[in-house]
Amino acid sequence: MSFQQGLSGLNAAAKNLDAIGNNVANSNTVGFKQSQTQFADVYANSLTGAGGAQVGIGVKVAQVVQQFTQGSITSSNNPLDVAINGGGFFRMDNNGEVTYQRNGQFQLDRTGFIVNPNGSKLTGYTANANGVLLTGSPGPLAINTADLQPQITTEVNAVLNLDSGSAIPVTSPFDMADPTSFNHSTAVSVFDSLGNSQTLQTFYVKTANPGEWQVYAASDGVQIDPPAPAVAGDPIGLLTFDTNGVLTTAMPLTPSLLVPATATGATPTFPVTLDFTDSTQFGSAFSVNTMNQDGFTSGRLAGFNIGADGMILGRYTNGQTEVLGQVVLASFANPNGLNPLGNNMWSETAASGNPLVGVPSSGSLGVLQSSAVEDSNVDLTAELVNLITAQRVYQANAQTIKAQDAVLQTLVNLR
Repeated sequence: MSFQQGLSGLNAAAKNLDAIGNNVANSNTVGFKQSQTQFADVYANSLTGAGGAQVGIGVKVAQVVQQFTQGSITSSNNPLDVAINGGGFFRMDNNGEVTYQRNGQFQLDRTGFIVNPNGSKLTGYTANANGVLLTGSPGPLAINTADLQPQITTEVNAVLNLDSGSAIPVTSPFDMADPTSFNHSTAVSVFDSLGNSQTLQTFYVKTANPGEWQVYAASDGVQIDPPAPAVAGDPIGLLTFDTNGVLTTAMPLTPSLLVPATATGATPTFPVTLDFTDSTQFGSAFSVNTMNQDGFTSGRLAGFNIGADGMILGRYTNGQTEVLGQVVLASFANPNGLNPLGNNMWSETAASGNPLVGVPSSGSLGVLQSSAVEDSNVDLTAELVNLITAQRVYQANAQTIKAQDAVLQTLVNLR
């Protein structure tokens, strides 16, 4: 026995204590992955092939590896906190330098970019002004806070039931101001080119022909004439039903209805297609089952959320949602080959392999959970037990040095 074995044991035990202490220190660090010290025995090179008779000369630290197991997920009040449930890393950009992290604590900087506490920008697929993702190459994600542009109404979808038992109106011709000249009416808000809202009314008049209904329209109280060459004041459409109450008229009504804009500065008229597909004429009361239109006014960004697939959806004051971008994740063939940089970040190396970038839930990548963070995966109880064991190992190696010292003292004292 020599001092070398004991010294190597002390060094290895000290390294193990360092790793355990680092784990304990980071037991509350979001996204932290615990480390494990791995050891290897040491033998002197032998030119004679001593084989089983050779005594080792101590121990060395083979490597310190991080355990990329899943940490617990804890809810938070910040919608920009995002946890990864499964494999993968957030891909970050720091002025062109790409790093990776599991800590999903993000915030918005003054320019609207999603950043971590160190200022690195979260990357993903950005969206254009129409909400279409640009999936070529991931780049820094920014939240566009501009107002959502208005969308002019182009189509109204109405699913109605017209009461087959209704009587023919007692007053003719149709007069929107006289309720006795029509059987039923509906109203829906439509939007002009500037996003101004106006009311489009439709009126339904039963005719003497079985299963036949005339449709009239008005915008903000002004009757709309049918498209030329029809005569002013005529109905804009005719709905016919068979003896089973099924609509037989070709839908939607063509040509489109020219709705006059009532707001100053908007396009004077805008065409709106009326679609009555699936409407019926049954022996029950008049009802409006569906009355939808595809226009909306402008809206301001009221908030946004990040979905499990990384999709960032903005919510606007006009009730619309818009795709603002999509977070991407990166995976590695050998995560243990990543180089830890501190600040919860890693960089790729030749040992880790090239990153495989994709959207969450694809391949081996996990899913995202917003308003949540991934806790450290350190098992504090286990680490404290490991700390006691490592301390005993250190003490035992110190005893081997003490024993070697006693042996040498005995030799020195020989006469």
